[in-house]
Amino acid sequence: MSRPPGPGAAPNHGAFVALMPALFVLLWSTGFIGAKFGLPYAEPLTFLSIRFVLVIALLGAVALVTRAPWPSDPRLAGHIALSGILVHAAYLGGVFLSIHRGLPSGISALIVGLQPLLTASVAGRMLGERVSIRQWGGLILGLAGVALVLSTRVSGAALDGFGWDAIAAALVALLGITAGTLYQKRFCTGMDLRSGAVIQYCGALAVIGLGAVATETMQVQWTQSFVLALGWLVLVLSVGAISLLMALIRMGEAARVASLFYLVPPVTAVLAWALFDEQLGLVGLLGMGLAVAGVALVIRR
Repeated sequence: MSRPPGPGAAPNHGAFVALMPALFVLLWSTGFIGAKFGLPYAEPLTFLSIRFVLVIALLGAVALVTRAPWPSDPRLAGHIALSGILVHAAYLGGVFLSIHRGLPSGISALIVGLQPLLTASVAGRMLGERVSIRQWGGLILGLAGVALVLSTRVSGAALDGFGWDAIAAALVALLGITAGTLYQKRFCTGMDLRSGAVIQYCGALAVIGLGAVATETMQVQWTQSFVLALGWLVLVLSVGAISLLMALIRMGEAARVASLFYLVPPVTAVLAWALFDEQLGLVGLLGMGLAVAGVALVIRR
């Protein structure tokens, strides 16, 4: 006869489930921090290429051990690879390039965090979805917040500590994650998450790897900081955070994850302040608050 669980088992499990959405946001926010820790020791595309190789090896082993089904239709495999190029190559490539060019990780997270606004205002209309007046108001508020944050860094025609190319890279990341999410929703609904992830990362590696060979020296300083940052991004972000997200969706917590996702920029800003002494100032914090409020207006049901 099995022993019944102790009195504290159910409450503890319930408390952990309640904290899982916030834990996901915290882990996802550390992706920007991990990039900043590792980029002094490797160029951005080289850094990403190494990360993708390790993720492919790890997830490929998981797919083989669990006998995950692979796409039988070459067109579906092509769609999956293209979605990986958008989601991983364009998004992560843009984030890493923006931080490498000097854009503070908090501001990079803020720009990419406008994805719900872009999806609701532009891509939503392309899909025939109605955009409410409240969502349009959130879009305007979010853009005003980003403009306010960036205004604290503008000095004449130049930017303090980074250039317009850094902002352009962050915008590429924003467009990549938005287009990739919509493309995957449209063409990749039949993919297995295990084998599909391997195909996505292979597509992303083909683009990022070619970019690294063509534009970078591909030299890496294998310091302790770089190895720890790389390990964190591979295991905690590419495997842990995604697995946590899948678990939340399976338990019916997707709505809570969506409602908390707009907290990624401020959480990243707090981490960047604590670890790198990145300062936004009062006006910058006000702009961050406006952007967060704008995204909240868009995604609130």
